[in-house]
Amino acid sequence: MAVYAIGDIQGCFTALQLLLEKIKFDSSADKLWFTGDLVNRGPESLAVLRFVKGLGASAITVLGNHDLHLLAVAHGKKKHNKRDTLSAVLDDPDCDSLMHWLANLPLIHHDPTLKTTMIHAGIYPGWDLATALKLGKEVEGIISSKKLPEFLENMYGNHPALWSDELVGWDRARVITNCFTRLRYCNDSGQMDMAEKGPPGSQPDGLNPWYHYLPSHHDFGDILFGHWATLAAGETDAIKVKNHVFALDTGCLWGGQLTAIRLDGPEKTLISVPCTAAQTPWPI
Repeated sequence: MAVYAIGDIQGCFTALQLLLEKIKFDSSADKLWFTGDLVNRGPESLAVLRFVKGLGASAITVLGNHDLHLLAVAHGKKKHNKRDTLSAVLDDPDCDSLMHWLANLPLIHHDPTLKTTMIHAGIYPGWDLATALKLGKEVEGIISSKKLPEFLENMYGNHPALWSDELVGWDRARVITNCFTRLRYCNDSGQMDMAEKGPPGSQPDGLNPWYHYLPSHHDFGDILFGHWATLAAGETDAIKVKNHVFALDTGCLWGGQLTAIRLDGPEKTLISVPCTAAQTPWPI
């Protein structure tokens, strides 16, 4: 059995099929992990959703910000953005079933055997594994419940920008959600900045990538994340941004590659394919 983690697909189903062919994926034996953002901007979001859902227990997917945006649009809590490519999903007769499946996906996944943690975007400074898993389950329970429409109404926004154990209600849920699905930069005080999207070195003074604040002896094991395509500008493979931290969004949609990383075995093996549905320019 092989276990592969794959970066953000964003509706690029053709590239996904090329990648699975290259790694010789066997759905009866192998497992796939997906870093979220299965949908949007690319042309084949419906095909991606159907395929990953159809994998059943052979796939583990965490929610990304575009996946949550799809849920918000499907539930009438958000209008289409100008660059959305979600119409085929919303018009499909199986849309309700797909949305139910999407709403039951986790925000964070940890495998103690592989000693690996996967999120879409980031981990807040100061959170250990137990805290992150607990807070993830807290919001996952809301998203998968009858409270989902109310959650989607209150999900958007950049504030509060600081985590506190004293936060309650939708402010609390929003900070947790932003951390797992949108975070790139924060400052030494832990204040998150959702506006900066460029690669490290382009940000204002005082901001650092979230992984800068991970202690050297954290208990997450290897950390896999997507979301940050500009980290991979000009690269062809996943980036090891810090010891045991891997950025898997290599910008398939933006003229880069779709990348898988093999998780089992003694070494992390990287496999990439180009994206035929690429857009330009890089979203810096």
